[in-house]
Amino acid sequence: MSNLTLTDLRDLLMAPSPAVLTTLRADGTPLASPVWFGFTEDAVEVVIAKGDVKLKHLGRDPRCALVVFETVAPFRGVEFRGEAELRIGGVGETRRAIAHRYLGAEGGDAFTERRSGVPATVCRLPIGTPRIWSLARLLEDGEGNGGGFDEPPPLLHAS
Repeated sequence: MSNLTLTDLRDLLMAPSPAVLTTLRADGTPLASPVWFGFTEDAVEVVIAKGDVKLKHLGRDPRCALVVFETVAPFRGVEFRGEAELRIGGVGETRRAIAHRYLGAEGGDAFTERRSGVPATVCRLPIGTPRIWSLARLLEDGEGNGGGFDEPPPLLHAS
């Protein structure tokens, strides 16, 4: 598949897909953390509890990246990069929506209730120009690369 767009990845972005948020430590080295995320038409969102080191990093330097990916063929993924917008407090509905995606309605409600007293911040990363990829062409059995993995997958940008 070529020229993938976010529309092509909507199922991945609306599913409880694995995601990694990368923030920058004071010395500039990256910290990659697995996270749950939410997807809106113009941003990805992560709820971060008060006291989490990721908030310290983002408060000092809002630059970050969020990678969302599949663990099964065709191994599609997307990276969002930019400057996070932080919204302190009032995270209940965002937390509930994200928890529902990962745990289902009943489990998401229970999780949200347990976390309701934990102060948190919504990290909102505008979509910008994401980097999108798929290994579909490398996995084909027909002509072309024939499934070889000698070359890295092509990186495509959404339009």
